[in-house]
Amino acid sequence: MGRHLSATLKRAEEPLALGLVGAVLIVASLLPFVFLVVGLVRAPAELSAGMALLGSREPWFVFLRSVVSALAVALASVLVGVPLGLLLGCTDVRGRKAALILHAFPMFLPPFLLALGWFFLFGKSGLWGSEHSSSALFSLGGSVAVEALVFTPIITSLVALALQRIDPSLVEAARVAARPGRVATRILLPLAWPAAALGALVVFALSLSELGVPMFLRVRAYTAAVFARLGAVQYAPGEALVLTLPMLIVSLALLAMERRLIGPRSFAVLGLRAGEATVLPLGKWRPLGTIVAWAVALATLVPLVGLAWRARTGIAALQDWIGSGLQNSIVPAAIAATLLIGIAVVLGRAIALGRAGATALDALMVLAFVTPAAVLGVGLIGVWNRPATQTIYGSLAIIVIGFVARYAVLPTRTFAIAVAQASPHLEESARVQGAWFLRRLLRIVVPLHARAIAAAWLLAFVSCLRDLETTILFYPAGSAPLTVRIITLEANGPEPVVAALALVHVLVVAAALVAGALALRLRRAA
Repeated sequence: MGRHLSATLKRAEEPLALGLVGAVLIVASLLPFVFLVVGLVRAPAELSAGMALLGSREPWFVFLRSVVSALAVALASVLVGVPLGLLLGCTDVRGRKAALILHAFPMFLPPFLLALGWFFLFGKSGLWGSEHSSSALFSLGGSVAVEALVFTPIITSLVALALQRIDPSLVEAARVAARPGRVATRILLPLAWPAAALGALVVFALSLSELGVPMFLRVRAYTAAVFARLGAVQYAPGEALVLTLPMLIVSLALLAMERRLIGPRSFAVLGLRAGEATVLPLGKWRPLGTIVAWAVALATLVPLVGLAWRARTGIAALQDWIGSGLQNSIVPAAIAATLLIGIAVVLGRAIALGRAGATALDALMVLAFVTPAAVLGVGLIGVWNRPATQTIYGSLAIIVIGFVARYAVLPTRTFAIAVAQASPHLEESARVQGAWFLRRLLRIVVPLHARAIAAAWLLAFVSCLRDLETTILFYPAGSAPLTVRIITLEANGPEPVVAALALVHVLVVAAALVAGALALRLRRAA
C-alpha cells in the first residue's frame, strides 16, 4: 500500500508542480481578463454609458490613430533593424559586437526617458533646440520617431541573434556561386524573417501600450484616454472598462498571429548560438558598412547626451527629490524576477518537452504580454481593489502581481529555449533510477541551465525595472517607483532634477546589465 502511494505521488509530482504554476498565472494574468468581461455584464448602466461613448467618432479616431502609429513604429523599426541586424550579426564590420551591445542598451530603458533626452537636445531651450525642432518633436511624427529609435534595437538584436545561429557552411557554399549581396538577400534575410516577424509583433504591442512618450510629447493616444478615466479629474472606471474593449480585440488578434505565424518557431529564432559564427566579408564595402552600422547603432544613444547635459546642475539636489523611488523600483522588480524564475523553470521545461497544458499557459502568457498595459491594469484594479484584498492592493505586492502577469513570457521562453536545445538524457537517466521530479529539477535541470536561469532573471528584472505603463495605474500611495516619480515630476519639477533622476535610472539599468554580463561570463568560464 505504501509503495503504491509513493508511486502515485511520484507520478503526480510534475503535474502538481505545473498545476501550481498554472494557478499562479491564472490568478495574476487570467483573472483580470475575466473581470473585464464579468464587470461589463454585471454593470449594465456603466456598459450603456461606455457604449454610448464608443458610439461617437472621437474615441475611434484616437484608437485608429494609435493603431496606425504603432504600425508605423513597427514598420520603421523593421526597415532599420533588419539591415542593421544583418550588418552587426554576420558581417565583418569592425567592432560589431560592441556596436550591437551599445545599440541594444536603450531597449532596456523606459521610452519616455529617451523622449526626455531628445527634448533636452531639441526642445526650445534644448542644447541644439529651436522653434522648428521643438514643433517637430512635439508632434505625431516626433512621437513615432522617438518610439522607433527606442524599439529598433529589439528588431536588430533578434535578427542578429537569428543570423548568428546559421550554419557557416551554408553561407560558405553560397559564396562560391554568388556575391555577398546576393547571399544576404537570397539566403540570410529569408532565414531571419521569423526573427523580424517576432520583433515586429513585439514592437507593435509595446508601441500600442506606450503611455509615457505620447503623454510627454502632447500627442493624443488611446492608452492615455483610458488612463485619464482612472485619474482624479475624469474618473470614470466604467468608461475606462468599455474603452479597453477595442484594445482587447487587438490583443486577441496579436495572440492569433503569434500562434499561427511564430509560435514554436521562436525556439529557433532565439536559440543558442552556433559554435562557429557566420561571417560574410564585405570586401571593399567594409569601411562604408562599418561607418553606417556604427552611426545607426549610436543614434539610439544620442538622447542620453541630452540627459547628461541637462542633469549637470541637478545632481546636487537628488537627495531632496529621489525619496524612496529607487527602492520602490528595485525591490518589487527583484521579487517579481525571482518569482518569474520559479515559474520559468517549471513551465519553461514543460513547454520545451510538450507537456499537457503547457501550450495553453504559454498562450496565456503571450496574451498578457501583448495586451496593452492599460487593459491589463484596468483588470488588475478591478480584481484587487476590494476591501478584502486591501493588504495586497495597498502595498508593493500589487506591483509584483502586475509584473508577474505581464512579463512571465520573457523568462519562461528564455528557459524553454535552453531546455529545448539541451540533451534530455541526464534527466531521463535520473528518472529511470527513481529520482522524483523535484529532485531532478533541483539537482539536474537547474544546475545544467544555470546560465540560462541567470540570463532569464536579468531579463525579467530589467523589464520590470523599465516598466511605467503597468505600475502607473495602481502603484500604492507613497510608493511610487522611480519611473512614475520622474514622469509626475516632469510637469512641475525642476528640469535639471528630472534629468538627474532619469540619469540615475539609466545608471541603475546599466549597472544591472554589466553585473549580469560579468556573472554570466564568470559562469561560462567556470
